[in-house]
Amino acid sequence: MVRRTKEDAQKTRDDILGAAEVCFHRKGISRTSLSEIATAAGVTRGAIYWHFQDKSALVGALLERVSIPLQPLSEATRNPDEPDPLGRLRELLIRVFQSTVTDPQVRRVGEILFHKCEYTEDLGNLRQWMKDFRREHDQHAELALSNAVAKGQLPDDLDVLVASRCVNAFVTGMLDQFLLMPEGLDLNAKAEVLVDGLLDMLRLSPALRTP
Repeated sequence: MVRRTKEDAQKTRDDILGAAEVCFHRKGISRTSLSEIATAAGVTRGAIYWHFQDKSALVGALLERVSIPLQPLSEATRNPDEPDPLGRLRELLIRVFQSTVTDPQVRRVGEILFHKCEYTEDLGNLRQWMKDFRREHDQHAELALSNAVAKGQLPDDLDVLVASRCVNAFVTGMLDQFLLMPEGLDLNAKAEVLVDGLLDMLRLSPALRTP
């Protein structure tokens, strides 16, 4: 009975997330009410609040759900025992680009975050959540690049702080541009070229060296 109850609760949570994804993608986050999500999911508003504190928590859960398959690679880039952290970073970034093109769920969540995510007053928590999310990814990139420097895969005098921001700006910029104008570049076919160009910049650019 306990197992059945846990399974039912998980199904309800998944149904809410699925409905939120569809509603946010269609109308945007600020214009979607929790009542609309509840109706689409076939649950009550109370059920939503049982699983999620607010809309910000729903958005965070949507992103977490599409990020789970990438977590092992992300952790490998920061693992000091990983012999090829730069190779794992390359693989991670390629998969981020390609999954945005080929996985409909990843693409919808990306479109929500980049183009249907409004920082209105009634969604104050959402702005803070996004800042925390970006800060965490900056820290992850710093650790990954520091790991690659320690393994001799990047220059010893690489300015890791600046380089990590360049990596994240490049990735978010490419995703934003593709999601807005997918006809402008075959991101799936060019993923390896784009990532290799980024890594070449980290290896070779004099501007990314410490004084």
